[in-house]
Amino acid sequence: MISQEAIRRFGQLSTPFYYYDVELLSKTLLEYTTLINKYGYNAHYAVKANAEPRILQIIQEAGLGADCVSGNEVKLAVESGFNPSKIVYAGVGKSDKEIKTALEAGIFSFNCESIPEIQVINDLAAGMGTCARISLRVNPNIDAHTHQYISTGRKEDKFGISPWEFEAVAELLKKLSSVELIGLHFHIGSQITDMSVFPLLCRMVEDLQKWFIDKGIEIKNLNLGGGLGIDYDNPLQHPIPQFKEYFELIHKNLIVRPEQKVHFEPGRSIVGQCGSLISRVLYVKIGREKKFVILDAGMNDLIRPALYQATHKIENLTSSGEQYLYDVVGPVCESSDKFAHDVYLPETKRGDLVALYSAGAYGQVMAMKYNQKDIAKAYYSDELPDK
Repeated sequence: MISQEAIRRFGQLSTPFYYYDVELLSKTLLEYTTLINKYGYNAHYAVKANAEPRILQIIQEAGLGADCVSGNEVKLAVESGFNPSKIVYAGVGKSDKEIKTALEAGIFSFNCESIPEIQVINDLAAGMGTCARISLRVNPNIDAHTHQYISTGRKEDKFGISPWEFEAVAELLKKLSSVELIGLHFHIGSQITDMSVFPLLCRMVEDLQKWFIDKGIEIKNLNLGGGLGIDYDNPLQHPIPQFKEYFELIHKNLIVRPEQKVHFEPGRSIVGQCGSLISRVLYVKIGREKKFVILDAGMNDLIRPALYQATHKIENLTSSGEQYLYDVVGPVCESSDKFAHDVYLPETKRGDLVALYSAGAYGQVMAMKYNQKDIAKAYYSDELPDK
């Protein structure tokens, strides 16, 4: 819930902007870290979810490592204070330059997604006189029942190494002297709300790791990735995800051998609910069948609705009274620049302030200057200006 004092201060700021609730982020991190410490797990924050400097600082200070998907994310994580020994690096298309950046940083592990990638990392590491630690990102062919654009663990997805390639991987590893296999990595998708998927993943992890163990290949680390979803429909009622239920399921279903370490890569579940996009109403356009609320924020500020057909709870912060049905749209010259279809809002007028909730993940980090729009600034709950 955004306080009335915060709303008062919003009125002095140029819109659109991102507003981050620092207290909620800290509460979320406390609940998460309490649970991973209880079970002895390790966590690496997915930098791609939100790379704002203050956000990264708070997460790093909470003790999490970093999960990166580009060389620049690796550099940013190091510059933000994350210990390289807690940095993992995934991605199907790591360039030579990016691999060298990660090798120079001395990261914990590359999550490798193809046989050619393993060969390239070995060759580059050999040329630098070092040995790269790698985990195999395994594609377990599990449908996470989420949007097709963020499902990553099915056999037709581009991510990961399929089990039918294991024999070739094992033979290759025997020949390579500049990579060390330290674990297996799994990530089946994002915004997963069907909890039954996670016990299935645990059973699949056991089946797949047994193949390597039977071959005499030690698996020191199991990385189950991220993917736990948040409540976009009722963010004010459920500001913190189901961490307790999630980790109880993992602990109950995952077979962990002596000396094995278990890792996770949370992103959206950590930062999703702490961020809101605050916008101002430019116009209310009334047609014969539709009422349109036209905001100064658009798909250039928050692309999720246009890209994923995602929904965000929308609240008029400065009006009350009788409710009307509106389509809420942005100013960008694209028909897909629409945040909501047929939502109830109190009678809305030019100048009203509107909040789009649950925008802390894949919001500001995906912003662009399409139509040459300005990039929205970030403000924090404990640093709001008061002129």
